[in-house]
Amino acid sequence: MSRSRGAASATLVVVCAVIVGACTTRDGTVGSSAAKSATSSGTPPAIQSVQSWCARLPRAANAALPTVSVRSDWFQVYQVAGGVYALVEPNQWQEVISYLIVGAKQALLFDTGLGMVPIRPVVEQLTTLPITVINSHTHYDHVGGNAEFDHVLAMDIPYTRANMAGFPHAALATEVEAAAFCHGAPAELDTATFHTRAWKSSGVVKNGDVIDLGGRAIEVLHVPGHTPDAVALVDRANKLLFTGDTYYDGPIWLYLPETSLDDYEASMTKLVALARSVTTLLPAHNTAHVSPSRLATALGAFKKLRTGSVTGREESGQRLIFEIDSVTFLTSKALLDKKTGDRSRDSSGLTTRP
Repeated sequence: MSRSRGAASATLVVVCAVIVGACTTRDGTVGSSAAKSATSSGTPPAIQSVQSWCARLPRAANAALPTVSVRSDWFQVYQVAGGVYALVEPNQWQEVISYLIVGAKQALLFDTGLGMVPIRPVVEQLTTLPITVINSHTHYDHVGGNAEFDHVLAMDIPYTRANMAGFPHAALATEVEAAAFCHGAPAELDTATFHTRAWKSSGVVKNGDVIDLGGRAIEVLHVPGHTPDAVALVDRANKLLFTGDTYYDGPIWLYLPETSLDDYEASMTKLVALARSVTTLLPAHNTAHVSPSRLATALGAFKKLRTGSVTGREESGQRLIFEIDSVTFLTSKALLDKKTGDRSRDSSGLTTRP
């Protein structure tokens, strides 16, 4: 999550809501749980940081892409490649990106976003073909619009099945606070009741499956680590790799109880091997066009992290920030000590459990 995931101290609103103390955002901005207190100017620091984050939009990598005009005040659409559209939600701190991949016979929607504004009307402006949904993983910010679609393929594991129940407002309330938005909440969103609707899968997806869109074959790769059900997609013919939350430009979150550092390293190793055969990475946050060379850099940095030779910056909740070779990771002491959480329980991706 943003990792604004690049974002700004709006991230503090979410992270500090569940962990009291110093916090690091998706873009590495550091603040504290006191960020909501007013400054001498009368403007809360979190709001000031959001204003700074908003001023950086659109991100340079996205601005370099062709824009596609759609009737939406919420989604910004870019054409990343032939028949591939990035549906960006830039005005909420997650800066989530969903991808529509269009073939000759059907289209594949990789993630359905935050669910704060319906995504299907935007998708239907881009294609009239039948739509299949696959999620990069089932954290709230990637399944928000799943209930809008009839054909959703999902991993058949306990973690995914638990997340199909949706997430209540209590779990997501901080995601719709004022400081979480760049230009305020969308007009059609009821911030007092916002929740993720329950959804169902119409079929199972697993590692190695190939989805034939008609003249376009999309291969599914199971890449557990961030979550047990994380997947990536590869379009070998067009040399595109959709990485989900396994890699994006911004601090990579690897501290949740469902995270496995061993699995993450194995999955990154798999993706690095693929990097030589693709020309573009398409991550699920912040930027929709990234060089494949970043994967090897990130894997090398992650291996250094795990040797114990690099000292992380301590945060509350036993979390640690590591900045290594231009890559930032947010992880936990428990995971570094090889303590595992319950990977079968539901998780919105926002809460930290002991």
